[in-house]
Amino acid sequence: MVHGYCRILVFLAFFCLFMNPALAHGPCPCNDTDSRVLELTEPPLTGLDVSDLQLRLAQMGYYFGPLNGIYNKTTQRAVINFQREHHLTPLGRVGPATWKELARGIAVAHQAPAGPPPGKNLKIVIDTERLVLTILVDGRVFQKYPVAIGKYTSPSPVGEWKIVDKAYESGGAFGTRWMGLNVPWGNYGIHGTNRPWSIGWAASAGCFRMFNEDIETIYPWIPVGTPVVVKGPYTMPTGPLKPGQGSPEVITLQARLREKGFYLFGPTDGDYGLMTELAVKEFQLYHGLTATGVADARTLRALGFDVPLSDT
Repeated sequence: MVHGYCRILVFLAFFCLFMNPALAHGPCPCNDTDSRVLELTEPPLTGLDVSDLQLRLAQMGYYFGPLNGIYNKTTQRAVINFQREHHLTPLGRVGPATWKELARGIAVAHQAPAGPPPGKNLKIVIDTERLVLTILVDGRVFQKYPVAIGKYTSPSPVGEWKIVDKAYESGGAFGTRWMGLNVPWGNYGIHGTNRPWSIGWAASAGCFRMFNEDIETIYPWIPVGTPVVVKGPYTMPTGPLKPGQGSPEVITLQARLREKGFYLFGPTDGDYGLMTELAVKEFQLYHGLTATGVADARTLRALGFDVPLSDT
């Protein structure tokens, strides 16, 4: 009886949340670094743009160091050698001309479809292991595109999202188009790039990069509200999780609750809101635990997670 009652509460919470657009998360650009002039300084310049530079120089056989995002003497020497062989002034400074030359010769490796999707029920699925973005129409594969995903130190958000914002961009680090996602713990989106050599690599700050040609093709097709499923490894919780939190660990909690049959009406979106709290309470009641709605260590262990009981 209690089990069924909690299901009704979960459904009502989902309905209220769905009907209230004010609860949606607002968009903003992700943390990919925009273009700047790179040169040897003290202390050295660091950032995603430096690691993008190192990646391209390594691909072309000029750089043999770690992709650590530090513009050091090794990186400068690689830049000078590149500039010398490509008829640029070999000063070791990376500005627009060098960035443009680095991108020369990168081609889109697929055939674009003849027209827009033959249907309106669109869904985007991104596989972070294969680095492929797939557009589904009425549940069937319509087109696939290569993407770049987040680096190991800045992983892309695994979960179930929605497009909440769209914008034209100037062609810099965000390329020519931007589509924002409703990730509660950071600013992530699908966008183009002025560093096309990074496509097919784990190279971004967590966003999903596409060739500018590709995102310009799909941009008119994708309305705000389009679901986006990102597949990849979950982040295991190491301690208690509470209502109000937004994190990758909450996604893992939601996915496990869904697997156990207690979280059936909400997305795995990392937002520890009312639906997740009610699902946790239902699980706790069903397993003889105190129904607090907090995923404490005992609840997490009952769900099969290896967390120490001392964290309660």
